This record gives sequence, C-alpha cells and structure tokens, in this order.
Amino acid sequence: MPATAVAALPLSQQVFARAPQALVVVDPVADRLISANEAASRLLGDAAPALVERPFSHFLGATLPLWVCFTDEALSRSSAWSDDLVLLDLKRQPRHVEVQAQVLDEGLLLLTLVDRQKAEQRRARAELRRQHRRGQVGWERVEQVFERIERQNQLILGAAGEGIYGLDAEGRTTFVNPAAERILGWSSEDMVGHGAHQLFHHTQADGSHFPVQQCPIHASFSDGQVHRVDDEVFWHKNGEAIPVEYTSTPIFEMGRLVGAVVLFRDIRERKRAEQQLRDALAEVGSLKRRLELENQYLQEEIKAELNHREIVGESAAVSHLIQQIALVAPTDANVLVSGESGTGKELIARAIHAGGTRSDRPLIRVHCAAIPRDLFESEFFGHVKGAFTGAVSDRPGRFELADGGTLFLDEVGEIPLELQSKLLRVLQDQQFERVGENRTREVDVRVIAATNRELREMVEAGAFREDLYFRLNVFPIVSVPLRERAEDVPLLARHFLVRACQKFNKPGVRLPPAQLEVLKRYPWPGNIRELENVIERQVIVAQGQRLAFDDLLAPDAAVPVAPEGEEASVSGPLAEENEATLLTEPELLRRQRASAVAALRACAGKVSGQGGAAELLGLKPTTLRSRLKAWRIDPRDYRAS
Repeated sequence: MPATAVAALPLSQQVFARAPQALVVVDPVADRLISANEAASRLLGDAAPALVERPFSHFLGATLPLWVCFTDEALSRSSAWSDDLVLLDLKRQPRHVEVQAQVLDEGLLLLTLVDRQKAEQRRARAELRRQHRRGQVGWERVEQVFERIERQNQLILGAAGEGIYGLDAEGRTTFVNPAAERILGWSSEDMVGHGAHQLFHHTQADGSHFPVQQCPIHASFSDGQVHRVDDEVFWHKNGEAIPVEYTSTPIFEMGRLVGAVVLFRDIRERKRAEQQLRDALAEVGSLKRRLELENQYLQEEIKAELNHREIVGESAAVSHLIQQIALVAPTDANVLVSGESGTGKELIARAIHAGGTRSDRPLIRVHCAAIPRDLFESEFFGHVKGAFTGAVSDRPGRFELADGGTLFLDEVGEIPLELQSKLLRVLQDQQFERVGENRTREVDVRVIAATNRELREMVEAGAFREDLYFRLNVFPIVSVPLRERAEDVPLLARHFLVRACQKFNKPGVRLPPAQLEVLKRYPWPGNIRELENVIERQVIVAQGQRLAFDDLLAPDAAVPVAPEGEEASVSGPLAEENEATLLTEPELLRRQRASAVAALRACAGKVSGQGGAAELLGLKPTTLRSRLKAWRIDPRDYRAS
C-alpha cells in the first residue's frame, strides 16, 4: 500500500500496517487470510491485496496438521505460541517461523509471525556487538571463531539429523558434524582444511562441471546473504549423486565476512515420493484417457444403432443359434463365429457379450480388415510416446480398453501372420507390451472372433497359425445364410420395415403378403445386410403406402446355362450370350446349379483359391460351398482321376 494511502488511515490501522512484526488476521474456520500488513507481505512474497482472501492452508504445506492443533489451542485458550510451523511463500520457499496467536472477535486470530532465521541472525549480530564492546573478539583469529562455534554447539551438531559444516572465506571446511559424515561418506579428517566444493560439490546432477564461481554457497562469502537451494546434488565418496536441499548462512566477525555455515538435508526419500506421485498421476491420466476412449467407442456403437440383444427369427436354424448362445454366454470361453458376409456375426457376438458376466464392461470391436498392416500391433496393444513417427503421446490399445470385458475381432482371418504369434500369447497368458515399451501389462479379456473365410483352409495353406485357430475355435458357431432360413425372411422384413419407417419418417408404409413371397424366393447373396438395404431403399423410393419388390427377381443379365445333366462350359456360349432372358425362379435355380457344376468340371473340383470355381463364377468361396451343400453336390466328384 502506498505511503500516502497508509497515512490516510486511522492511527490503529496505520499501526497494524507499519508494524515491524509480520501481522496477519486469519479466519481458521473458513480457512481464509483476512488481512496482512507490509511486513507479512514481504515475508509471504507479495503485496497484501494479492494475499488476502486466499485459503491460509495454501501457505502451510506439510505442517497443516500442526496448524490444526495450534488453532484448536488458540481458540480454546485465547492465545497460543509455536515455533514448529513452516510457511510457504508464493514461490513455495519454506519460511521457518515463530507464531504468536491472539483470539479476536468473531473467532478470528491475530498472528504475529517471526522469521526464525532472521531472528537468529539478529541475535548473533547483537551477541557479536556485545562481545566486541567487552573486548573479547578483537584479538581472536578467524579459526578460533569457528572453533568456538563448534565447541559451543557440540551437542546440537552431534544430535542434528541434517548435515552441517562450516567454511572459511576461502571455501575450506572448518568443521563437520556426524550427520554430514554419514550422508557424504567423507570423514572429518578427509574434509577439514580442504575445499568443500572441489570435494563433493564439483559437478551438476546431469554430469556437467559446476564452476565454483556459480556456487550459491560461495556466493554467501561475497554478498553476505542467506542462500537456499532445494534441488542440487552433493557427491558421496563412492561417486553416488545425493539429491540435497541446503541453506548457506554467512558468518560475520566485527562486521566482516569470515565464512559460512551450511545446513543440508538428504532428500532422496522425498525425491522417491515425488516420483511415485508423478507415476501415480501419470497412471491416473492414463486411466482417464482410457475411459475417454472407451466412451468414444461406446458412443460410436450407439450412433450405429445396433441391436445388441435381439435376434429375429423362428426357424430351426435360429432356435439352434439361440441355444448355442445361451450355453456359451455365461462362460469366458473364446468363440469363433463363422459365416458369409451379412449374416449377423456381430449381432451374435453382442448377444454373447450381453448374456455373460462381462455385460457391465465394454465390448470393444476391432475390424481387422480395416487396419493398415503396419498399424496392427499399435491398434491391438497400444504404444508409448515416441515409439514411431506420429506417436505424440501414450495410447492404450484395444486389448487394454477391453480389460474386464470382451474383444470382438471381426474378420480375424485378415490379421497378418507375423502378428498372430503375439495375439496367441495374449490369449494364452493375458499379457502384452505396448509398442516401444518394456513393461509387461496384464489384462482379463474374453475374445469373440468372426470370419467369412475358411480358416481351416488358410491353416492348411500356411496363411493362418493352427495353434491360434484352435485357441479361437473353442466354441464354434455358424451363422446360417439367409437363403437357408427363408421362413425368417417375413419376420426380418417387417422388423427392418419398422426401423426404416422410423429412420426416414415415413409412417404407415406396408408390406403386402404377395411381396413377402417375392422376398422369400430371392436367394439373398448379401444375406441379412442385403435384405435390410433393400427394405430401406424401397421405403425411400416408395410413392405410396405399399412396397413392391417385383423387379428384385428380374436379373439385369441372365446367363443361359446348359440344363442339368448336360455338359456345360464357362466360356463360349456363356460369354457370348448378350440378350437378357426372362426366367422363372425354378429355371434360375436350375441354371445356377448347372453353372456351378460346369465350373467344378472346368476347375477339376477346385472350389476356392486362384483358378477355382468360385473365382470363375464371381462368388465368394463360402457362398459357393453353401450352395453346393444345399444342392448336395460334392466337389470331390469332379476332381481329375
């Protein structure tokens, strides 16, 4: 506060503001600093307006429990005194103080704060002046000053847990207490008479040279100021760096600087505690990021409007599927769901997860076919900052996010062979390492895998590990194609119609029974996904309240095929026929069967792979195998003898 402003105050407030002692008014119940005078502002490191209304506990640090006891005593006895409190100024520097408390009205406390270090310096100077007046110091040599200090404080030096040593103005050690010998490993004989800086303060913590001209301890010899440092190292006799905090206090004789006394403390335990705290905070940050990512994945699933629990159908195939789900869901067994694309493999995985004990934890989906080859490991197991270009922060992988829950590996056959061994290890040991990290992490994850490929054939071809196949295939479930459960088409169509009407805001659209028969006769090569898309498309284009699918069975370019039992070829007439032919459903099915037989004969019974019948017909191998099974055709019958 400016001097003119203070002068304008009433006398009592002027006395408070300009009192030489540091005075503060504190509300101990509300934990607020109400007022501070100029001396208190200097002690705490800022002007009074910046200090008031702060929580007083902000200035207490580790001595907060002592403050609670102190205020209880003051409030019960109307006054109290303590020299145990340590206040932290706004730069977080400790101030050892004596505190006198007096209770004011309304439960406020008036605190008188005395900086113990400055008080001791004042008393030391006063003692020197008294001794000088008595003529006791003028004839003593500097060495005798330190000898007297050591002699008079022998009990204190011996009992102190902190290291204490004295230096003359040349930086030579004059005395050492037992704690300093214990902390540094140097004996008193090693140190006394030798330069302390060259002996154990010669190097920075990073190994760089520490010039004596930059040493805060030696600065006390020139500026006569107390220097406090809380993050340097002293070097043990065995070469170990010891983190320390220290205070260098200058020693005066007849107004002349003759040396300094250094008090230091080994802070290795504090450093370890701080590192543990940093690690704990980092772990909390990691868990926070993990929860954020889990929430992100869950939001994506919600936006996808997936039906988590409902499997529509009344066919024998669906009943059998539901029985299988009911059997395996309560267990933690790995499940392999196989079937053609669009048959609802993910819906099966979600039903298994929802029916198990892990339903309160997330189901994390990984679409293996959509992950770039060089990012598989990072996507599965996570990475640490700097593990590769673009890794700007730590990131948990899908296994870590699914800890305690379920991981759904969609299109598992697309996982690169070189990564399959690491995946196998996680399935066996529930352990993994992030990319770029040596720490082994443990997880508890149930795995449900899905594929539209023939994994057994991939194993035989060397494209998929057999041990991983058996680890995934603990409980196999086959997702039946829609053409093999045609009786479920009406139920599914009505189900998708309701959803489409809600989605596109077209209420009242109906599906006539005759059109349901059209849907039942269609072979649905795209399965349930195709049915849903067809329903949505027709709802969008419908001009009235009725849906029509008559054009669904009219092929864009029907391919004539030799009748059943006749020799057929996949070239020549098949490729040269350009004019579309109107076919009934039975005729279309017969031609599909004859075309498949012709392809098997042309490929000598080979179904999948390069040059196989599926490739010639433009079908997926799983689709062709399902049709052959329905037609009771064995490809082995067409192999060359």
